Amino acid sequence: MAAERIFLPDDDATAALGARLAAELKPGDLVLLEGGLGAGKTALARAIIRTLTGEAGLEVPSPSFALVQPYEANGLPLLHADLYRIRDPRETDELGLFDRPEAIVLVEWPERAPELLSRPSTKVTLSVPPDGQGRMAEIVR
Repeated sequence: MAAERIFLPDDDATAALGARLAAELKPGDLVLLEGGLGAGKTALARAIIRTLTGEAGLEVPSPSFALVQPYEANGLPLLHADLYRIRDPRETDELGLFDRPEAIVLVEWPERAPELLSRPSTKVTLSVPPDGQGRMAEIVR
């Protein structure tokens, strides 16, 4: 697996990466979004969701408290999950992330449910460089 590293100088670059990733997704894909607090996981997920739904102004709240936010993209189910508050990996079974095999699933904090890491996926790791300017994205497919 080759990794692609991209410097994202600002929110527009993050949104552009989200649009590019969205264009590559197909039914049943899983996207794992990793990185520390404030690294840009939700910003990237918003860009992917807005691109897939075709609604640039769509309200895309962080699913931190709901755990899963459902959307529909041209008749295709789309799920955005945030596992930050998960303490026991078995809790993810109740979220229904894979109840519909055609759904595109975006998961923030996937390391909270290690079984997700063994599924075929696109993994995007976001980090803030030491100088605090922009973000780095590493994409592994």
